[in-house]
Amino acid sequence: MGAILSFDGPLAQQWHIIPRHVMIDDKDRLRFDIKKRHCCNKTHSTAMPPTSLPAHRPRLVCYHQTHYRNGEFVSLLSLIAESTDTVGVTHVIIAAFHINDPPGNITLNDDPSAAPKHVPLWEEVAIFQDVGVKVLGMLGGAARGSFERLDGNDFEVYYSPLRDLIREHQLDGLDLDVEEDMSLAGIVRLIDRLKADFGSNFIVTLAPVAFALQGRRHLSGFDYEALEIMRGHSISWYNTQFYNNWGVLDSFVDYDAILRQGWKAEKVVVGVLTNPGNGHGFIEFDELQRTVAALTQFYPRFGGVMGWEFFNSKPGDEGRPWEWAQGMARSMRVS
Repeated sequence: MGAILSFDGPLAQQWHIIPRHVMIDDKDRLRFDIKKRHCCNKTHSTAMPPTSLPAHRPRLVCYHQTHYRNGEFVSLLSLIAESTDTVGVTHVIIAAFHINDPPGNITLNDDPSAAPKHVPLWEEVAIFQDVGVKVLGMLGGAARGSFERLDGNDFEVYYSPLRDLIREHQLDGLDLDVEEDMSLAGIVRLIDRLKADFGSNFIVTLAPVAFALQGRRHLSGFDYEALEIMRGHSISWYNTQFYNNWGVLDSFVDYDAILRQGWKAEKVVVGVLTNPGNGHGFIEFDELQRTVAALTQFYPRFGGVMGWEFFNSKPGDEGRPWEWAQGMARSMRVS
């Protein structure tokens, strides 16, 4: 059993592990402390306001699927609690939602999203949103079936519970990780309904493998270039997987191949593994920092970087997983 969090002294290095018995009042105190540091603790300046629009800001996206480790809740709060000034991470994606049979049976990993074990997670989601970090859900992934069910004549009976879940948890968007065959008409229908139900500010992203944006074979069935032509205005960006033999980021080769296909740099967020145990194609942290810094320098509209996944991110690993995001923020000069 871990220690109760202290809010008076220095931030504990183990804040990413929070016992399940932490009280709601403690979370409220933490929310106040974080908001005070990141929203209100700013010095006033007499300098003239800028006369031009702010510079483009690359996205820093963290996926979060391992919510428990060795029986302990894996907290995300260190991503903001350990940042000394601005919050570097821009988006958190909660993984993974699955649409099962019968209709209405939607799970977050192996359990309903409203299960008691997920209460601490949703409390933290609200804290991140309070400080301006957008929180999305991820639908699909390696477990097949969600998009097959949304691609047929029974769309409404499977989609309606998904819509209600998004409303219940007040998600800012949905990441569509289509790793099974789906028709172009089916993915367009899904995107259209999400925008119709949640409005233009609702974030819709997709998570293709890098090959998919190079015009090569991939996992999703539909043509991503055709989708971008038809619904690019509704898609915020693509969390592009440069790992598991579908692309690499140890050089600019695969990234440049995507841009040569006509993709805009700002819509391609390069996705990497944060730990060699998370898949094939891990890039050592120091090398990744150099590559991301170079991409940011050479491509002024660089879309950003995403990491799969948070809990064991190197170089800090499970003890200090926030260090990956801090390093990427420095490389992209976002904090």
